[in-house]
Amino acid sequence: MAYTTINKSSSYFNTVIYTGDGTTPRTLTGVGFKPDFSWIKRRDGGQGNTNHNLWNNISGAGNNAELSSNITGEEGGSSADLYGYISAFTSDGFTVADGTNATYKNLYTNNSGGTYVAWNWLANNTSGSSNTNGSITSTVAANTTAGFSIVSYTGTGATATVGHGLGSTPKMIIFKKRSGADNWVVYHVSVGNTAYLLLDQTSGSASSSGMFNNTSPTSSVFTVSTAGPNNGSGATFIAYCFAEIKGYSKFGSYTGNGSADGPFVYTGFKPSWVLLKDTTTGGSGWEILDNKRNTYNVMGERLYPNSSDVGSTATLIDFLSNGFKLRTSTDTWINTSGNTYIYAAFAENPFVTSGGIPVTAR
Repeated sequence: MAYTTINKSSSYFNTVIYTGDGTTPRTLTGVGFKPDFSWIKRRDGGQGNTNHNLWNNISGAGNNAELSSNITGEEGGSSADLYGYISAFTSDGFTVADGTNATYKNLYTNNSGGTYVAWNWLANNTSGSSNTNGSITSTVAANTTAGFSIVSYTGTGATATVGHGLGSTPKMIIFKKRSGADNWVVYHVSVGNTAYLLLDQTSGSASSSGMFNNTSPTSSVFTVSTAGPNNGSGATFIAYCFAEIKGYSKFGSYTGNGSADGPFVYTGFKPSWVLLKDTTTGGSGWEILDNKRNTYNVMGERLYPNSSDVGSTATLIDFLSNGFKLRTSTDTWINTSGNTYIYAAFAENPFVTSGGIPVTAR
């Protein structure tokens, strides 16, 4: 059997960085596919901190379709109608348009001289189809090759199952209420089905049977229970589901050692994007590093999904041919001795291609 089924990871996930030019509409290219899920964050602080803004193809592009990972607001709650938004997904990227604010109309997506990053995932380039595998009928856009699906459903307030369309078991699911303000709930395989994390908060993992009914996802459904953030009665929700694909994506955990010679985490590929979170100690935020903002080791430009901050630069991590290695003794958010950290990682290249050819480190 081949080591991996995905030799070109950028056909399914890709990061694009760009500088705003203030024109509208503007089509950004270079993604390499038509994205179904795009997550944009302004990197510089030229006009102050800005929200993370996320669009998907089920909810649709538009000025009231965004969700922001650093706030609890409903769709449209980040005011992209005022500050700029994705107006369309295109064959090689997306088009951005101005909002209506007189002073900051393109703050979120295309302010002149502003620097931006966009993380993009491919589902199946549809607005979804009906899935009746669960007790709740869902709308699903799934890419089984890449292990990614976008799921929309309406909550019942009672324990239920929801079809995700992957045909394999999700290792991470990110939930957000679309129709009202509430926290972003994260299921991660290394935290388990009896606890959860909040993407918009710095808190560690919290135990509760109310989120997942102490039940792990299966190859066809995930379980929701009585909690409002992922199953409030009559509310609508979006769920981003990620299964693990050898040589392309990996979801797991490591234990910090508090040393500049930090833990090595084997992924089986050269990472292009890594999400990290301390699950032990409250007060530690989420962090994202990628290979487009950081082009050489040691890497350090990071952004925080739970914060509008422009992020910071430090000596943090190496991306290697088969995983990543922590390089900080002072950053307690990602390498406190004895603390447990979860991660999600996507590949730049597999460690070994389907033809048996190894890749090299940076």
